[in-house]
Amino acid sequence: MVGERLAQRRSRDKVSRTRAFLGLRFTKMTMAQREALEGYIAISPWIVGFIAFTGGPILASLFLSFTRWPLIEPPEFTGLQNLIRLAGDPLVGQALKVTSLYTFGSVPLSIILGFTLALLLNQRVKGLAVWRTIYYLPAVVSGVAVAVVWVWVFQPEFGVLNTLLRYIGIEGPNWLFSRTWVIPSLILMSLWGAGGGIIIYLSGLQGIPTEIYEAASIDGANAVRRLFSITVPMMTPVLFLQLVLGFIGSFQVFTSAYIMTRGGPGNASLFYVLYIYRNAFQYFEMGYACALSWVLTLVIVAVTLLLFWTARFWVFYEVEVGEF
Repeated sequence: MVGERLAQRRSRDKVSRTRAFLGLRFTKMTMAQREALEGYIAISPWIVGFIAFTGGPILASLFLSFTRWPLIEPPEFTGLQNLIRLAGDPLVGQALKVTSLYTFGSVPLSIILGFTLALLLNQRVKGLAVWRTIYYLPAVVSGVAVAVVWVWVFQPEFGVLNTLLRYIGIEGPNWLFSRTWVIPSLILMSLWGAGGGIIIYLSGLQGIPTEIYEAASIDGANAVRRLFSITVPMMTPVLFLQLVLGFIGSFQVFTSAYIMTRGGPGNASLFYVLYIYRNAFQYFEMGYACALSWVLTLVIVAVTLLLFWTARFWVFYEVEVGEF
């Protein structure tokens, strides 16, 4: 018994010395403090991962944007030289032009097509689950696989699209090999994944109270009037979400351009992210690539803020959410 008590006392003394050495002060925690601590412990893997794989690289890229770093040598601080070079680089303007044309073409068309499909798939028709699966399936297919398939579709000599056009007496263009048609081709290809937003659209459509439609029907409103006076206004928050996400995603297009055109012909499909890739991994100018990346970040932030500012004029909320 005496030996056990001595062992327990030594253990308590050891713990006390360890706490004193670490400078820890343990007090009785309240329930709120305990829940907060447990929450931080639960999300600590994400916090560590964010710092190591996201936050850290972001800060590193900000520093590298002011350096010259050819990868095989240590970074050399050059101040604003990368920004000065960027302002005089004609390919930067070309990349922004190509990306903007693609964005303002693909995003509205994808939203209109996706919303239209959701309206159709919100009806009570036979085999509805099958149709919803079919239209959503392209959203889960690998981007590389989709690009390879569409290269075959757009092939001017024996491609599927031009072959079908010849059957009706139309000679199709060169598509990806034409400076005029390459961006419309990529916009057309982007509509392949328009069904990816169907789940969000359907969720919004099914959240509209049926009483509103019933009241409108009693007042004599036909289907078209109900669509534009009830459905579209009630769906504007969902459309706004898709618009913001679509713009952010389209400004970061890379896979389709890299696989299908490599920026050609004659830089007619030189997307901005593809130009960043060229400088970073083909020309080994990582510092300049980081500067280009931060310019893209500022452009995306500016466009997103502009969209939020315009939302006050056309987005309808059932409950007032305040001004942006």
